[in-house]
Amino acid sequence: MAGDPDTVTMTPRSTLRARLARRLALHQRLFDPRLEPRNALPWLKPLQRWQAARLERSFSVFLQDPSQRPAARFFLTDVYGDRDFRQRDADIARVMPMMQRLLPEPLLLTLADAIALAALSHAFDLRMAQALHDLAPVTATLDVPLYGQAYRQVGHPRLRAWQIALIDEVGSGLAAAVQMPGVARLLRLSRLPARAAGLGELQGFLERGFAAFVALGDARAFLDHIRVQETRTMQRLFAGAPDPFGFAGGVVSAWPEHQQP
Repeated sequence: MAGDPDTVTMTPRSTLRARLARRLALHQRLFDPRLEPRNALPWLKPLQRWQAARLERSFSVFLQDPSQRPAARFFLTDVYGDRDFRQRDADIARVMPMMQRLLPEPLLLTLADAIALAALSHAFDLRMAQALHDLAPVTATLDVPLYGQAYRQVGHPRLRAWQIALIDEVGSGLAAAVQMPGVARLLRLSRLPARAAGLGELQGFLERGFAAFVALGDARAFLDHIRVQETRTMQRLFAGAPDPFGFAGGVVSAWPEHQQP
C-alpha cells in the first residue's frame, strides 16, 4: 500500500523533484509483475472494468452537461479510470530535468499528484483483487454486495479519503494552470517536439487536462461535487449500505476473464 500522504503545498524545486521521483518509483514497483505478483490475479482486470463502469454511471450528471463533459471524461480516462498510466509515467521519468525548467509549478505538482493517485488506486485494486479471490475464487459475477464486502475487508479509510483528496488536488492544479499566462502557448509549442521525442502520452495528458478545465469554467463547484459524492460513497461502503452508489437497485457487473460466458 502507498505510504502516508505528502503535504501538498508550494515547494522548492529540489523537494518537488524528490517527490516526483519517489512517486514514480512507487508506481513502477506496483505495476511490475515480478515485484507485485497480485498483478496476475484473475479478478484484477474485471474489478477495474467494474469500477470504470461504476464511475461512468456516477459521473453521468457531469457527462450530460456540455461544459462539464470534457473535465468528467478527462477524470474517467486520464486520472481515475482503468487506463494504463505506465507510458505517461515513463515519459515523465525521461524528461524530468527538462520539465522542471519549463513547466510552471502548479503543473508539476499536478503531475506528482496524478502519479500518486494512480499508484494509490492500483495499490487498492491489488488488495481488492486479493480480497475478491479470497471471498469468491470461483464466483462468475462481481456485484455491489460482493464489491462492498471486499471493500470493507481491505479497509484503510484514511487512505481512501486521501485517494479522494488527490482527485481534488489534480483538478485544482489544472484549474490553477489554466489561469496562468503562457501555459496554453507552452503546450502548443511543445506538441511537435514532445511527439517527436516519443513523449506523446505525457503531452496528451497535459493537453487534455488543460483543454478540459478551460471549457469547465467553475472548477471549484465541479470538484466539490465529486469530493462530496465520492466521500458519501466511501462512507456508505464502509457502513455496509445496501445501495452505496445511489443506483436504487441497479447492478454493474463484470466477468472474470477466466470465466467469460
